[in-house]
Amino acid sequence: MALRLFNSLSRQIEDFQPQDPERVTMYVCGPTVYNYVHIGNARGPVVFGVLADLLRRHWPRLDYARNITDVDDKINQAAIDTGQPIGSITDRFTRAYREDMAALGVAPPDLEPAATDHIGEIITMIGNLVRSDHAYAAEGHVLFSVASYAGYGALSRRSTDDMLAGARVDVAPYKRDPGDFVLWKPSTPELPGWESPWGRGRPGWHIECSAMSAAHLGETIDIHAGGVDLQFPHHENEIAQSTCAHGGKTFARFWLHNGMLNFGGAKMSKSLGNVSRVHDLIATHPPEALRLALMSAHYRQPLDWSDALIEQSVRTLDRLYGTLRDLADVDAGTPLEAPIPEAIEAALCDDLNTPNALAELARIAGEARRAQGGAARHAAKRELLGAGRALGLLQQPPANWFNRGGSSDDDARIQALVDERNAARKSREFARADALRDQLAAEGISLEDTAEGVRWRRG
Repeated sequence: MALRLFNSLSRQIEDFQPQDPERVTMYVCGPTVYNYVHIGNARGPVVFGVLADLLRRHWPRLDYARNITDVDDKINQAAIDTGQPIGSITDRFTRAYREDMAALGVAPPDLEPAATDHIGEIITMIGNLVRSDHAYAAEGHVLFSVASYAGYGALSRRSTDDMLAGARVDVAPYKRDPGDFVLWKPSTPELPGWESPWGRGRPGWHIECSAMSAAHLGETIDIHAGGVDLQFPHHENEIAQSTCAHGGKTFARFWLHNGMLNFGGAKMSKSLGNVSRVHDLIATHPPEALRLALMSAHYRQPLDWSDALIEQSVRTLDRLYGTLRDLADVDAGTPLEAPIPEAIEAALCDDLNTPNALAELARIAGEARRAQGGAARHAAKRELLGAGRALGLLQQPPANWFNRGGSSDDDARIQALVDERNAARKSREFARADALRDQLAAEGISLEDTAEGVRWRRG
């Protein structure tokens, strides 16, 4: 089954084949660890994590890198604002990021390079750019000369004026051209810094990803992915400096960009103050529902984020897990043993079409609910588990989903109330049954009548 992906560089869907059939390389821009990330920052890790699993099913090896930016002016400012050491801030929020992504079902990448571990590679790459006249030193800074690279702007398709406006450039007197961007900047004594041929300083943001990608994946990689907000200037600058540092070699063969999340009709961003942090959301909502919500629209399209979307995702998972619960007597093995249904794989091979894959998942669940006989129910359950596995869903026992937030003792207490209500209804003590129903509802317990009896779940 051929994998087809939309390449942001060519603006068209192309058949994907790695440059080395024995090894696929993919780099995804990771977080700058100065605070908790918002839910929009989680969309890329979720959808490109699905892509990583897909690539592993089709090729013998995937090297997937997602970086940690742990040197940045935002981190420096957070240290000043809180009075904490920079290392404490970066360690804390790196750990929080990993925990939050794990809660969303995002598997760790194969490689997680940190910028501060690659200062030597960064300095070497900058030196190559200076020697080849693609960069120049000025007043303790080193800047990339945009005019030295004729292909600048090919990814974002912007005019020079638009690029300058979009980059909100600092028109400093030491720049030869207003669009030139910083590769190295001087550090004052209170700021982190490293010795270099251009004095004590620290790297600019863009050069970090180029150096880490080359160090771990090679000078030309198969896939570079990230949010569409990174397309310019970050990814445009990565292309320019990497291509020039490596003698004109292609930096990334495919560029993939996920769309932004909108909240209340506006793009979700920290600058607008309309963000919902993953750390907070997973404390109040089932993380699997958040994952489902992030996949509900095609990854390249904007996604309207709302409480209604989360609730809809919870109800969808209630139905899916309810189907698995009704098949509890069928031993179909573990989710990891279930094969991926062809229709699900076809949807994902069509430029990661998760909405179509979710529609197929719903269809498979519907057929599973109608399945009759041991063999048919066994096949249906395996297909449902395999469909969920491709999307990182339905990987926990149904009881864990429905009893989320409760202890085993509390579960037993609630079940006893449900049983008492059932007994009251059978003996036609309707007032008592209604009172028990109201008591359960007040505790956030929903009841559902099924062919197998009354089911309950926490709201």
